[in-house]
Amino acid sequence: MIIVTAAIIHRNGFLLLSRRRADAHLPNLWEFPGGKVEAGESLTAALRRELREELDITIEVGDEYYTTKHDYPTKSVELHFFNCTIIAGEPRAIDVAEFRWVKPADLLSYNFPEADLELVERLARPHPSSR
Repeated sequence: MIIVTAAIIHRNGFLLLSRRRADAHLPNLWEFPGGKVEAGESLTAALRRELREELDITIEVGDEYYTTKHDYPTKSVELHFFNCTIIAGEPRAIDVAEFRWVKPADLLSYNFPEADLELVERLARPHPSSR
């Protein structure tokens, strides 16, 4: 089982997405930025490291918003999604194909890995407070 952490970053009504590189597992799909937890690393430390490596940003990790497990044909993943805030830097595509700020209502028009789909649907739904 591969343990993965990912950041849900809201800014001015938009969410930060990154697109996987063409040479990555699940190439060219969109996702919430993050990555694999290394041996001996905490979920939050892994998430801070991954966002520095991928997007050159420093984040504050908040509460865990969603967790799921998914079996792909060649591997199984356990994903931990955290609400996060950028505290330093502006995103730059360092170790991702590209990134975008996306309105939650537009999430369903992006291609995500299967493991992310339930979360994407949840985030794309309008919240009662925003009506």
